[in-house]
Amino acid sequence: MNDKIIAILSEVKEDPSLLQTLQPTSDIVNDAGLDSLQMINFMLAIEDEFDIQIDFDTFDYDHLASIEIFSAFLRVSKAAQPQT
Repeated sequence: MNDKIIAILSEVKEDPSLLQTLQPTSDIVNDAGLDSLQMINFMLAIEDEFDIQIDFDTFDYDHLASIEIFSAFLRVSKAAQPQT
């Protein structure tokens, strides 16, 4: 999941070098350098890619502290959602 998140970040930023520079411990906001519009596009791409609806009532800015932390948040969120 971490590699796919990195690929999505690279795509949203239109910066292929992120594929080599971002690590699972990279901060999504600071290391990837997402602006507000890119953050929205990133979240939408994540929802599409992982077939998940992010619950922004449980989402916290701290979930973006690293790709690993965000990945764990997504796994927990997906497990909590009803399967269709």
